[in-house]
Amino acid sequence: MRTIRKGPEPATLTQHRKQPHADYNNYADKAALRQALVNEQRGVCCYCQSRIRATAEDMKIEHWQCQTDYPERQLDFGNLHGVCKGNEGQPIDRQHCDTHKGNRDLCFSVCDPAHPIERKIRFLGNGEITSDDEAVRTAINEVLNLNLSRLTENRKYALTGFLQGLGNAKLDHARELPKWDGSLGSELPPFSQIVAHYLLKKLKRLPA
Repeated sequence: MRTIRKGPEPATLTQHRKQPHADYNNYADKAALRQALVNEQRGVCCYCQSRIRATAEDMKIEHWQCQTDYPERQLDFGNLHGVCKGNEGQPIDRQHCDTHKGNRDLCFSVCDPAHPIERKIRFLGNGEITSDDEAVRTAINEVLNLNLSRLTENRKYALTGFLQGLGNAKLDHARELPKWDGSLGSELPPFSQIVAHYLLKKLKRLPA
C-alpha cells in the first residue's frame, strides 16, 4: 500500500451528481471513472498493488466507506478507489482486498496525506506486511487478507528480482526511490512498495 494523491474527478461524475435522483448505479460513465482511478494509482490496486487495467474485466471500483452504510458518499470521488478482483468467486479465505473486505470499515485510508499509510506499515523479509499498530495489523490480516500466501510470495519476488537485477552495481538509493514510490507519475511495477520500503530503510542508514 502507498498513499494515493487524489486527482481531478471525471467531468461526467461532477455533472451526474447534480442530476435529480443521481446515484452510483445510474452513473453511466464508469469507464471514465475507472481510467481516472487507474491513472492516479499508477496502474496498481490500492491495497495489494497487483496490476489493474481500466476495464470491468480487470478491476473493480471500491467505495472505501460502503454504499450501504454511507449512501451520501456513493458519488464522492474521494471515497472511490481502484481495486483488483481479489479472487472474486473463490472461498473467503482465498479472497483479498475489497472482495474480502466487503462492507466492513477500515481504520485507515490510503488517500489520507495527513496520515500516510507508509508510516503505519512495514514489510518483512518473507514478503509479509505488518504494523506496530494493532488495529492496522488486524485490518491488514482480517479485513483485507493481504498476507495471503500468493501475495506475500509476489512481494518477496518483487524485492528479490530488484536486488538480483542490481548485480554488483553501486546503487544511488535517492535516485532510484522515485521509480518505486509513485512520485514520478508513471506506471508503477506491481508490488512496488516493498522495494520503496527497502530503499527508504537504506537511505535512513546512510550517513548524513
